[in-house]
Amino acid sequence: MTRRLLRRRTSTPTTSRPGRREREAGMTTAEYAIGTVAACTFAALLIAVVRSPEIKAALLGIITRALGLGQ
Repeated sequence: MTRRLLRRRTSTPTTSRPGRREREAGMTTAEYAIGTVAACTFAALLIAVVRSPEIKAALLGIITRALGLGQ
């Protein structure tokens, strides 16, 4: 009798709780959207910084010295 009861209980799958994938089905889209917005914000900030005359002159000086063009 115990074997029959054990076999009967283990043979039927439980479907009471949804799995993790089913609960978080839309999370990847939201994460990509947040990552894209963050990357665009960082790029806009970087462009604003690089366009300033002081930074532009410093970068040009570094590149000139690295290539040996300022001798």
